[in-house]
Amino acid sequence: MTTPADRLTPDELRTLFLFAALDDGQLAWLAEHGRVEQRAGGTVVYGEGEAATCFFVLLRGTVSLHRRVGGDDVEVSRTDQRGVYGGATQAYLDDQVEQVYRNSMRAVTDADFFVLPAEHFAHALRSWFPMAMHLLEGLFFGMRDSQAIVGERERLLALGSLSAGLTHELNNPAGAAVRATSVLRDRVAGMRHKLALIADGRLDGRALQRLVELQEEAVARVATAPKLSPMAASDAEDAVTDWLDEHEVRGGWDLAPTLVAGGLDAAWLDRVQPAVGRADLESAVRWLTYTVDTELLIREIGDAVTRISGLVGAAKQYSQLDRAPFQVVDVHDLLDATLVMFKAKIPADVRVVREYDHALPPVPAYAAELNQVWTNLIDNALGAMGDRGVLTLRTGRAGDQLVVEVADTGPGIPPEIRPRIFEPFFTTKPVGTGTGLGLDISYRIVVRKHHGDIRVESAPGMTVFRVLLPLPTRRPAGTPGGG
Repeated sequence: MTTPADRLTPDELRTLFLFAALDDGQLAWLAEHGRVEQRAGGTVVYGEGEAATCFFVLLRGTVSLHRRVGGDDVEVSRTDQRGVYGGATQAYLDDQVEQVYRNSMRAVTDADFFVLPAEHFAHALRSWFPMAMHLLEGLFFGMRDSQAIVGERERLLALGSLSAGLTHELNNPAGAAVRATSVLRDRVAGMRHKLALIADGRLDGRALQRLVELQEEAVARVATAPKLSPMAASDAEDAVTDWLDEHEVRGGWDLAPTLVAGGLDAAWLDRVQPAVGRADLESAVRWLTYTVDTELLIREIGDAVTRISGLVGAAKQYSQLDRAPFQVVDVHDLLDATLVMFKAKIPADVRVVREYDHALPPVPAYAAELNQVWTNLIDNALGAMGDRGVLTLRTGRAGDQLVVEVADTGPGIPPEIRPRIFEPFFTTKPVGTGTGLGLDISYRIVVRKHHGDIRVESAPGMTVFRVLLPLPTRRPAGTPGGG
């Protein structure tokens, strides 16, 4: 039972600036429903994330407010001003928002508080200040809706930028496939013409069979042709051109690059004349050149289509199309898909290093949202480095947590702003280039949705954002599953 010493009188309450304008009836109501409580120095008055049950007003002593930022406990303010308050400051919103403490309060010295239960604080505000309640609710939900809209725009801007890069990446192999298909059509037409010349009766069946065997061998050599350096390729083309000129094959300079690209050299061409005879040598060589060129074009089309398929697969992995929102995923697949989406945005002088621990198990996660985290962290790293540097993606294990690190070699984050980087709307980017919600979104996805943590270490030349995700716990052998 509360004793009179545990309470303040209406006159004592009037000395607190928060209650100075209240009338006698309101002060009497507060005196009846509130109580005085003591906290020893060094103890926690209330903790961030706990259910918000009380509203605290400082009567005596020194207190400090703290926030969890990137896994670290950061002191936001410290004061001994009588009448300052904290705790269940959003109790007036009732069940419209989650009623938890938004920060932590600690007693630096022994301290006394006037404590009002959250439900009484909410009743007083709603009953005594109805107009103010409407204004406060409008302000609160307006700010929350604005943050949600700007956050969605942040996602759309990132997606738009990555989509432009993906379109550019798709355009290259698609254009290559179209060009190769057009050239292939001409080569096939040329092969039909040469086939008519070869098969007009001048070649007997045996010679034609030997030519077909050479054709099959040429196709096989294309598949295993070595990749020559520019100097080696030039020397090989000169040698083949000389052979063609010596054997009176016209346009040898035009045929030689194709033959060399297919792995055919002068020594191999020496086998053609004995097979078909001198009179039909040029037609046979051109036939074989068309064969090699056709095979090279088909391989080029195949490579282009494979690249397109790979890019589409990476885009589906990134966007998680046709997949359940919550699933068991390999973070390496997500990281690689995000890098593919960023390929067009990564400057030529930025080197990407992957240091993956592939022994890590898959983790249950909201994959598309984790991709948003990787997008934000990689985009910030690239922005910090500019046109030159090293972007490192590293995975590992720390106890029962999976660790993903995104590191850059940029100038680092100044110590004075480091505690604020996860705050909504805080940005160091120029006006118009950043909303300040990228890291706030990342923090909420990792911490609130995945029950993990996100931390940062920074010094000039090396900044590391470290994401920690809970690893799935193994069920002991013989333990029955839940129903």
